[in-house]
Amino acid sequence: MADKITDIQIRHWLKSGKPVIKAQGDVPGLTFTLSKAGTAAWVLRYRIGGKQKELTIGRYPEYTISGAKAAALEARARIQAGTDVARVKRLANIERAGSKTFADLAADYLDKTLPGMAENTKKQRLYHVNKIIVPRIGMIPANELTGADVVDLIDKTGQKHGPKVARLVLCAVNEIFRHGLARLVIANNPSAGVSVKAICGPATPKRERLKLTEKELRALLPALEDAQIGVAVRVLLATCVRVNELLTAEWVNVDLDRAEWTIQTSKTSSKPFTIPLSPQAVDGFYRLKVLACGSPLVLPGRDRRKPVSLAAVAAFIDRRCARLPEVRRFTPHDLRSTARSHLAALGVSIVVAERCLNHSLGGIVAVYDQHDYLDERRKALSVWADFLSHCESGLEWMPSNVVQIRSAHF
Repeated sequence: MADKITDIQIRHWLKSGKPVIKAQGDVPGLTFTLSKAGTAAWVLRYRIGGKQKELTIGRYPEYTISGAKAAALEARARIQAGTDVARVKRLANIERAGSKTFADLAADYLDKTLPGMAENTKKQRLYHVNKIIVPRIGMIPANELTGADVVDLIDKTGQKHGPKVARLVLCAVNEIFRHGLARLVIANNPSAGVSVKAICGPATPKRERLKLTEKELRALLPALEDAQIGVAVRVLLATCVRVNELLTAEWVNVDLDRAEWTIQTSKTSSKPFTIPLSPQAVDGFYRLKVLACGSPLVLPGRDRRKPVSLAAVAAFIDRRCARLPEVRRFTPHDLRSTARSHLAALGVSIVVAERCLNHSLGGIVAVYDQHDYLDERRKALSVWADFLSHCESGLEWMPSNVVQIRSAHF
């Protein structure tokens, strides 16, 4: 027979923080468990109908040693009478959960999962749950929701927000139901088998990225003038950055003396990325600094506390395109595809061009090639900026200007 567990032993185990599974010697099957996360609980292990089962009695110290023993002895008496106590408890939990609304279940899901999400994913999930899902089905008891309720939710979402948002909403609903199944709050997942395509039709094909031609750049760049967003568009082209990276930039990360701008690759990554600034890009930042009027933001909006919005940049571009029939309508994000395409035409290698856009090299190259390509990127962006200057000033860009910028290989 195993030794009896004492309170002194439990306090020692809790202090050490190491996982523990220890049988309580004087009650068959009664076991004390301590998880890696530090959760201490009592579990009764038993067999019924030839199958091994477990009943979670409760957590320590809510259940003391004597309390856990009393509960275990009572449960064993019921087992001897043929009752599967773990199944009875599970069904009781489900029955009690019948009064829980879907909003309650969603709140518990968010509480448990949000801390582990990336910032953008967190904002998106909160919006979909709190603004779309809960207002429509939140007050219905979680156990009473049916597949028809989910289909109606997705149908209404698709009509109002489109198939893309409907897919994200269905994903959130499915995750919440799966959370409920894991917590034994519901008995089935009514979103299983629901198809957005069947409800809303096929997804709209993704719009292909547009590359502005040299002719279009020669028409566009002089028309940008020296307004704040016009200068910002020039900087976006010259640096090849994502639009939001410039919109959220702060002066503390821009070193004009060193001609370098440091950005954070993501909210969850600690590794910064240094962007070498061509003379033209440095000049653009100096102009933006004057227009910022002392704001810590590179592109402050009207109230100076928030940056210029993406919608404002897109509207500015639309207005310029409306005046320029020779320039196709394009989005702010098309500036990156324009830069990437022209870098290739200017003789920049694939590797250097991809790093200019801060793209991962991927695969085994990303594992073994830890070179930052800063010097190569500085040279490439300088040639690219010279090309843009020729376009803006109307000077001809001769084939002899093309410079082969290749990464070093030995």
